[in-house]
Amino acid sequence: MRKYFKVYIFLIFSMLLCFLTYTTYAYKLTKKVLKHSPVKNIILFIGDGMGYQYLTAYRFYKNRVPFKNVGLTSLDKYLVGSQMTYPFDNDENITDSAASATAMATGYKTYNGYVGVNEKLEPKETVLERAKKLGKSTGLVVTVEVNHATPACFVTHVKSRKLMDLIADNYCDEKILGKNKVDIILGGGKKHFLREDRNLIKDFIKRGYAFLDTREELLQACNTKNNKLLGLFADEALPKAIDRLSDIPSLKEMTQVALSKLKNNNKGFFLLVEGSQIDSCGHKNDIVGAMSEMKDFEEAFEVAVDFALKDKKTLVVATADHSTGGLSLGKNKNYYWNPFIIKKVLKTPYFIADMIAKGCDTKEALEKYISFPLTSKEISSVEKAAKDSKAAAILEIIDKRTNTGWTTIGHTGEDVPVFALGPNKDMFRGFHDNTWIAKCFFKLLF
Repeated sequence: MRKYFKVYIFLIFSMLLCFLTYTTYAYKLTKKVLKHSPVKNIILFIGDGMGYQYLTAYRFYKNRVPFKNVGLTSLDKYLVGSQMTYPFDNDENITDSAASATAMATGYKTYNGYVGVNEKLEPKETVLERAKKLGKSTGLVVTVEVNHATPACFVTHVKSRKLMDLIADNYCDEKILGKNKVDIILGGGKKHFLREDRNLIKDFIKRGYAFLDTREELLQACNTKNNKLLGLFADEALPKAIDRLSDIPSLKEMTQVALSKLKNNNKGFFLLVEGSQIDSCGHKNDIVGAMSEMKDFEEAFEVAVDFALKDKKTLVVATADHSTGGLSLGKNKNYYWNPFIIKKVLKTPYFIADMIAKGCDTKEALEKYISFPLTSKEISSVEKAAKDSKAAAILEIIDKRTNTGWTTIGHTGEDVPVFALGPNKDMFRGFHDNTWIAKCFFKLLF
């Protein structure tokens, strides 16, 4: 036993040293996390409807080399965790955008359809409102109506997301410390701001906002001194990214302009950027539109990443509110999903169907916007489809060619990814509820 005594002592000493080293490291790490690094700016990206399967699909879609060597997207390397999305509702455990956005904006669960209020209809402070109280600038950049469910939940408090005129009124009328809550508002929804009963555009201009309704005006705004912008580039939602004409700005361009204005506040800013129409493409089971919207979202995210890496004081978080459509890569026991077909479709099936409805010959329209050869049977299926079913016939061709499957035209309840970079990114690491996003932001906004 004596000859092993020194060995025992050495092992005990080594274990004690390891324990002390680990304890010291854990203490320092905990202290660092609790202390928080200074954050001047917060940018939150929400890919509406962007479940994990959309990211996988986009990774394949973006890939230009054999599948055995699939490249990453700009989002992938910043993945830090995932979050649950369920609402405060025993009857519905699958969220809508309003309930999910309210959770991420306020830290409180609520019923589907509720905007910025808890289940008792009590208004709850949002992270955007907190930022405004601290003297920071604020912004909303979306590709649907600016008063749609997701952005509305960060700005105002109403019982129903359907009250879109009231939400628009609140954007104009509600103030914090005598100032409008949002300095930069860019997206669609002009019809809710220019109505028979009220001209909100005129009211915003009186409050010092520059009004923009074309891409050219937006890009020129970078060269002006006005840091308050209202940009409404469509009566309702903006066209899908792949369908947009040159007079409609991209999500990337709107994000660039927003940042060029918001950065002028020495106290910092809070910016919400929503890739809104990933969701609407999921609702329509449109894989062509969905991939173009994912590209639009990624390019805007890259702008924020570049800004944050240079600034060093900007936290960027990206996530989804829920997933939509039950997208499946592969179906009918086929172990292959073909994204290269999608690349050869130049407009969404709904755009092509609309061209046919306006009088364009079916065969000519299909050949103009689809650059792979169609069979006579496929062309005939579109020709024979009823006027309001032609888009569905085109969707069926693309889904069959790509082996794309869908389970629903509604939302689905799976967990969604969370990405983060910049100061305190580790606060978002791991698996959390969607209220965690707001709770972390509130800890940083003090």
